[in-house]
Amino acid sequence: MKVATWNVNSITVRLPQVLDWLAANPVDVLCLQETKCPDNRFPTAEFRKAGYFAEVYGQPTYNGVAILSTTSCRDVQRGFPDDEADAPRRLIVATVGSIRIVDVYIPNGSEVGSDKFRYKLEWMKRLRRYLDEECDPQQPLVLCGDFNVAPEDRDVHDPALWEGKVLFSQPEKEALKLIEQWGFFDAFRLHHSEPGFYSWWDYRGNRFRRNQGLRIDHLWVTEPLKAKCTAAWIDKAPRALERPSDHAPVVAEFAA
Repeated sequence: MKVATWNVNSITVRLPQVLDWLAANPVDVLCLQETKCPDNRFPTAEFRKAGYFAEVYGQPTYNGVAILSTTSCRDVQRGFPDDEADAPRRLIVATVGSIRIVDVYIPNGSEVGSDKFRYKLEWMKRLRRYLDEECDPQQPLVLCGDFNVAPEDRDVHDPALWEGKVLFSQPEKEALKLIEQWGFFDAFRLHHSEPGFYSWWDYRGNRFRRNQGLRIDHLWVTEPLKAKCTAAWIDKAPRALERPSDHAPVVAEFAA
């Protein structure tokens, strides 16, 4: 079984790229973030033709998450249980086969110390509470998406440059560590310990060509899936396309 996550930065703009990628890289589950599309305009029919069911939770212009799967999802939950009706759409959860999938788009935070930064930290605390109250670390579960945090120095092209800045500040790393301690293992790091692997590159300054990026897109698994994770990788090819998302897909493969 293959599970992938990809911040597409607008499914409307990136639909042909996503369909082409799925045709060339068939996965069982693809979690999307930043779809920027209300549910009634999501290209569900196009994905169904490609062999994928779609569970979506989106809004126009900002945010939005979706789970695409080759088999239909069960027990779908959209947003935190205590979300207000107008809460940003950043969380969708579903069961695919025997695996619980938690797809998140953690807030960016804008700038350390800002109101948006405080909102980010609070959102991450809410995610940990949600896991405590609604999930079981002894069950096969995947937490994936755009976490908007690079956990360690080896996940950043220039740690000294990024130290103390949003995406790599100490409060964010501590908040992410608290989520990890719930019972997760980084699927990518199970197979790659070395630095130099990134999933996001700023559009500005030829960052992708220079490989000056951050690894902020993650696919974490609980203990039952850790033992079955046979491979994990970042597919940089879509980032090199014309008009790409600024993120690349992250993929993990699991034995039956």
